[in-house]
Amino acid sequence: MEVLESSITGAFKMILMIVGALVLLRFLGQLMNAKRNLEEERKMNQRQRALEVEAQKKRKYFGKTRVLGKNQKDENSIEDINFEEVE
Repeated sequence: MEVLESSITGAFKMILMIVGALVLLRFLGQLMNAKRNLEEERKMNQRQRALEVEAQKKRKYFGKTRVLGKNQKDENSIEDINFEEVE
């Protein structure tokens, strides 16, 4: 009878250990998923702020003409390099 009792308690302990391991793995998976989501949200917020800053610059200079020197270059400028002289 002792063999049967120790076998039942051993099996019960093993089942509890397996369930505990599964719960622990599930918790770690959720923790890692939350960490990844935080990083993605931070990157998305940075992109959103950059878009807002760019939109604000566009609104500020909308309709204004700027003449730049030869060595100056605007980040959003268009340079006409393929032109022909008209006589």
